[in-house]
Amino acid sequence: MRPLTLATAITFARILLIPVFMFLVTSRLQYGDTAAAVIFAIAALTDSLDGYAARMRKEVTRFGQLIDPLADKLLVTAALFTLVEMGRVSSWIAIIIVGREFAVSGLRIVAAVEGVVIPASTLGKVKTALQMVAIVALLLQWPFGPFLMILATVFTVLSGVEYFYNSRGLFLG
Repeated sequence: MRPLTLATAITFARILLIPVFMFLVTSRLQYGDTAAAVIFAIAALTDSLDGYAARMRKEVTRFGQLIDPLADKLLVTAALFTLVEMGRVSSWIAIIIVGREFAVSGLRIVAAVEGVVIPASTLGKVKTALQMVAIVALLLQWPFGPFLMILATVFTVLSGVEYFYNSRGLFLG
């Protein structure tokens, strides 16, 4: 058994922030939305931090490459479901985003069975950044939040198409 790397510890911290975020966003505390947005932003920023730590310390692992995007998907899914319940995001947007996440995760599992690791693409990273910023904007009820979420949805679809197009060799033999 390998010791826990700094990058993996940061990723696990992101996962542990999800229930804190959920508590704050669903609470009736006076500044619950603002506190939830801060916690969400901190969790989102750890995504860059764990990748940086893994590369700088030369601790990039297959487990890290699997758990990091999973942590992002858990965080975004929790936020989207909550925002749908609050009436700040349309359910069709949440379905598109979560559906793409399931599809790409399934693709990564198929690739892993074949011994292939599918790293995050540039378009995928842009998608993630847009989703994170849009979610914070919607939590804080900024007027441009809905536009950012539509933009994030477009990039979500484009990056999903890119992953499947680039991985077509896994399915074609």
